[in-house]
Amino acid sequence: MTRYRVILTVAILVLGAAGGGYYWWHQQQNQLPADIASGNGRIEAEEVHVAAKYAGRVAEVTVEEGDTVAAGQVLARMDTAELDASLARAKALVAQAQQDVAEARAQIAKQESELKFADQELGRAKFLVQKGHVSRERLDRRQSEYDTAKAVHTAAIARLVSTQRAVESAEAEAKRIQTQIDDSVLKAPRAGRIQYRLAEPGEVLPGGGKVVTLLDLTDVYMTIFLPTAQVGRVLVGSDARIILDAISQYVIPAQVSFVAAEAQFTPRAVETRSEREKLMFRIKVKIDPALLRQHMQKVKTGVPGEAYVLLGPDATWPDSLQVKLPPPGQ
Repeated sequence: MTRYRVILTVAILVLGAAGGGYYWWHQQQNQLPADIASGNGRIEAEEVHVAAKYAGRVAEVTVEEGDTVAAGQVLARMDTAELDASLARAKALVAQAQQDVAEARAQIAKQESELKFADQELGRAKFLVQKGHVSRERLDRRQSEYDTAKAVHTAAIARLVSTQRAVESAEAEAKRIQTQIDDSVLKAPRAGRIQYRLAEPGEVLPGGGKVVTLLDLTDVYMTIFLPTAQVGRVLVGSDARIILDAISQYVIPAQVSFVAAEAQFTPRAVETRSEREKLMFRIKVKIDPALLRQHMQKVKTGVPGEAYVLLGPDATWPDSLQVKLPPPGQ
């Protein structure tokens, strides 16, 4: 019995020593150099809300939640029956205005001919009066005819200008309506993944009513918070690393894209050094868009993890934080 107790005691001591050794090793692995800061966060992506520019009824939504879409891809269409009718009327007004312009030009050509003839008749009358072959009354009549023809010609030119302005106005109205029709086709402003489908066909939306929410999978980042002592050494563009809980075997390269100018957590009275050290500043660590494009289908938001930031230009990464990425196909 004593022998078994000795064996059991030795086994417990060995296991304890092994466990203690593992704990010591784990702690050593978790210790970071002084020139590296870290913080916990979750993967986020820039959200883009695709909304109706004008009030109207949703005719069609062409995507589902989770779909990956390309920039410029049609996501939804609004009902444009009313706008189509307005556009047809505007085009008819454009055609009528253009016809008025053609008629005004023809009228000017006619009036120019009549004005030219009246001018010639006036010239002859002046010559004949000088020779004494016609009366002064005839000259006055020719002068009146010339003045009348000139006034009519001037009025015809004015009418042409007016009809041309009418064409421009009608064309502008048609263009405005066509723009509204074009804006009723909602397209993806950038490539990404549909996060939420917020409207269904048949729903009537106000101007600015959201139809879908799109995640830009090339603008992915993690937000962390660092204390005053560390944030002063962080610069926009500083090298960073991200390790996600779900794929902790990989180390993802990143860069600091934003450093808050004001503290996010501020005590009521910041008077002593110890209180000032409690101030926390928001930092955004962004993943390279080129890398994201290689693994776009695998990108998921909301995944927790930890971000690491170099606190100086001379700082280097330890072996545990060297970049480790999966192959593009995985």
